[in-house]
Amino acid sequence: MTDAAPKPVRVDSWLWAVRVYKTRSAATTACRAGHVRVNGDKAKAAQTVKPGDELRIRISGFDRHLVVRQTLTKRVGAPLAAVAYEDRTPPREPMAALGVRDRGAGRPTKRERRDIDKLRGRD
Repeated sequence: MTDAAPKPVRVDSWLWAVRVYKTRSAATTACRAGHVRVNGDKAKAAQTVKPGDELRIRISGFDRHLVVRQTLTKRVGAPLAAVAYEDRTPPREPMAALGVRDRGAGRPTKRERRDIDKLRGRD
C-alpha cells in the first residue's frame, strides 16, 4: 500500500494509483500526448516522481495542479489517494448556460441556427 521510505515512482503508475486516471494505460497515453508535466517539463510515462514534485495534468480541457505528498505504487481507495497529493487547481470559471430547444420542435431555421451560434460564441 504505502511505502515507509519515499521511493521514486513512475508518473503513469502514480497518476493511476491516486485515481487521476481510470487505467494505467490511460495515464501512459496522456503522458505520450504531452498532457502531463512534472515541474514544468513534459513527462514521459517512465519518468519518476517523488514527494514535492509539482504535476500539471490536462484533463477534459482543464488543467489540474497537483503536488506529490506521498508516492504510491498500488491503487488505493479514494480517501487514501486524496492524502497522497495536494490539489492546487484554481477554481473553474462558471460556464454560460446553453439554450435548450423543445423536444419535437423540428430542425432549426437559418435564423435560429445563427442565434444558437451567437449564443455559443461561434460568430
